[in-house]
Amino acid sequence: MKKQLASLSIILMSFAANAQEATPVAINMAPEKSYDRWSIELNGGLNKPTRAMTPGYSTSTLSPFHADLGVRYMFNPKVGLKLDFGYDEFQERDNTASFDSKYMRTSLQGVVNLGRVLDFETWTNTLGLLAHGGFGVSQLQSENGFNGKDYMSHGIMGMTGQIKLSNSVVLTGDITGIVHGQQQNNFDGMGQTTSSSFDGVLLNGSVGLTFYLGKNEKHADWFIEDKTSELEYRVGLIETGLVDSDKDGVADLYDLEPNTIAGVAVNTKGQAIDTNQNGVPDELESYLEATYGQKGSVATNGTVEQLINDGYVNVYFDFNSSKPTNASLSGVDFLVKYMKNNPSKSADIIGYSDEIGNSDYNQQLSLRRAEAVKNVVTSAGIDASRLNVIANGEDSSVNKNSAEARQIVRRVTFKVK
Repeated sequence: MKKQLASLSIILMSFAANAQEATPVAINMAPEKSYDRWSIELNGGLNKPTRAMTPGYSTSTLSPFHADLGVRYMFNPKVGLKLDFGYDEFQERDNTASFDSKYMRTSLQGVVNLGRVLDFETWTNTLGLLAHGGFGVSQLQSENGFNGKDYMSHGIMGMTGQIKLSNSVVLTGDITGIVHGQQQNNFDGMGQTTSSSFDGVLLNGSVGLTFYLGKNEKHADWFIEDKTSELEYRVGLIETGLVDSDKDGVADLYDLEPNTIAGVAVNTKGQAIDTNQNGVPDELESYLEATYGQKGSVATNGTVEQLINDGYVNVYFDFNSSKPTNASLSGVDFLVKYMKNNPSKSADIIGYSDEIGNSDYNQQLSLRRAEAVKNVVTSAGIDASRLNVIANGEDSSVNKNSAEARQIVRRVTFKVK
């Protein structure tokens, strides 16, 4: 009898450890790349309005009255977003009618790091190229022309060349074009536009400095992904995924139950075959019935009852939780099946907690755990009058400083009689 009990105990404990909801194999992602993402951009230079000027008024071919300030964030080494503010001043060129107007804009732009997209790193680690474009709002006002302020929308697009001076500072040169919509007045402020749709065009050329913010060695603008390491990582994932941990003939990459009991038949997804959906693999169920007899005869020799009463059948809980873990619900199923086959039997449902926290709280927690399991058992068809709930509070039989040991005592166990 003892040999039979030991043999059956090993099988059942193995089953309880492996029974779980079907979940895909967890695959760790590649390590997150470490690089800075924020930067501040300061620029100054030239402007040239190419349309929307009143006849007889003209600016210099290139006027040195442009400045802008921007803040940029890179989502990854290739794409980002920036918010920038621009200022331009327009004045007459020599021997033309005088005027003085001021222009300000705010733009939200997407940024593409062409240096990384085009693999500049294959020939230089010092030069870079950014493309940027987006939309915004603008304001034009005149000192001696129209009264008030002219508000308009705009689209903006440009290219920024980069020369890396250090890991923190970059010299830039930028060319930008801006097209305005709903512009009512010419840039000189001395007349109105002929069309309010898309009439004003402004060109900016500037040089400046970009300052990178952060504690990492490199900014995303200059971060070069190690494609060799990435390839090795992906090959490693494939090799790991093709391992068959439970030797059931289904690789872990495709195995929804990668730790089935050895020798148990599985389907094409690596799940143990359980035709009657009672939580016990068909082959294990057949073995139990062939070894210990059918249904009620199992209880006759007391083997299953002894397993239950000796604490081999348990339901486990996460820390501070009264919801049974999915992986341990097989213990409830084991009790339910036994009680259905033995309608004269009743059972104590005994709850425990670990020693962490207040003792009174843990007493109540052990009660809630026992009540939760009772609800599952009654929902499975066992009359509540056959079930008795007991709260045993804290189980101090294990080292309270061991997280693994505490997991063992956060449980509900059973006594059948």
